[in-house]
Amino acid sequence: MFLAYATHKNFIVYHMDVKSAFLNGLLEEEVYVEQPPGFEREKTLGDVYKLKKALYGLKQAPRAWYDRLSCFLLQNGFIRCKVDTTLFVFEKGQDCLLVQIYVHDIIFGATNDSLCKKFSKLMQGEFEMSMMGELNFFLGLQIKQCQEGIYISQSKYTKELLKMFGIEEGRTVSTPMATNVKIDKDEKGKSMDESKYRGMIGSLLYLTASRPDILHDVCLCARFQSNPKESHMSAVKRIFRYLKGTIQYGLFYPKNENFSLKGYSDSDYAGNIDDRKSTSGSCQFLGDCLVSWFSKKQNCVSLSTAEAEYISTAFCCTQLIWMKQTLADYKCSFENVPIFCDNISAINIAQNPVYHNRTKHIEIRHHFLRDCVSKRKIEISFVPSQDQLADIFTKPLSFEIFASIRARLGIMHIE
Repeated sequence: MFLAYATHKNFIVYHMDVKSAFLNGLLEEEVYVEQPPGFEREKTLGDVYKLKKALYGLKQAPRAWYDRLSCFLLQNGFIRCKVDTTLFVFEKGQDCLLVQIYVHDIIFGATNDSLCKKFSKLMQGEFEMSMMGELNFFLGLQIKQCQEGIYISQSKYTKELLKMFGIEEGRTVSTPMATNVKIDKDEKGKSMDESKYRGMIGSLLYLTASRPDILHDVCLCARFQSNPKESHMSAVKRIFRYLKGTIQYGLFYPKNENFSLKGYSDSDYAGNIDDRKSTSGSCQFLGDCLVSWFSKKQNCVSLSTAEAEYISTAFCCTQLIWMKQTLADYKCSFENVPIFCDNISAINIAQNPVYHNRTKHIEIRHHFLRDCVSKRKIEISFVPSQDQLADIFTKPLSFEIFASIRARLGIMHIE
């Protein structure tokens, strides 16, 4: 969300790193440590040291560091955001400076570049910092800032995965999963190495941070980690073969004036062969920037397509409400945020109380959607199935449909 806002405001994002961050934390509790091996004093053997500052390994260290840093920023005129407490805002006239903290990594940007220079000097005067310059690598993500927008990819990580699991050779495929493949427990199938299978799944899950096009297929394969079979391993290897042909793909955040908030919601009714539960999928956009997405098997068995779509839309609604609250910290407000759904019956259930008799069995928490619609926080709109972008998060698709949705999500080849 930070990068989507930076793209909209057309400012450069910078990156700095705090050296030995946890050693800067001041302790409020009394903490004692034994004399470290090799540094004991003969006259004081058995004595302990009382700590004034945190050390790596203390459970208090992360909290102490955050308290020290946040107090310093607040004393210098920053405002801590209410929803995302790791986001700090500094305002000066019409300009603002945004600072996002992740442990010892700090990314920041401003509508006026002079504010960034002042912030850099301020931090370097208080802490030992490494100024990394423009943001180009953060938490395993490769980030390229240019005039057209911001590119986010994990191509280097993808190459390392292919080499690690020995899938550098062989043919590539156009989609991560074939449409005619139905994956189930396959109890009669040949068992595979659980450790290797879980390693492959865990690696792919981290890759979905910039490759939402594989999210559904990875989550589907992740359901069988306890007892993977040969069919499951084949499905995972196909995902790797797809990645081999799309190594340079990533997310693109284009620069434009559009900064509207919207969501897409879809479901695959009774798609799970083993328990007949449906799969929910949704994605949320800020303008043309895809900022949030998920694919998840529903907790209950839906009795109709409309019910499955209604539950999926309720999940999408909760995410959009959280995003609205978070964006308020960015001084952005939205009303009647649209959710695009391709099921008329689900839209009617959300908008019309007359349908109550048909939804008595649905859990109360899902009716949160109906309350948001009545209060005009959310507006549910119909979208034709061919324009339903969340379809990619619920089921395997043919190459033509898959490639079309992938492009509209902003996933493209990055030079």
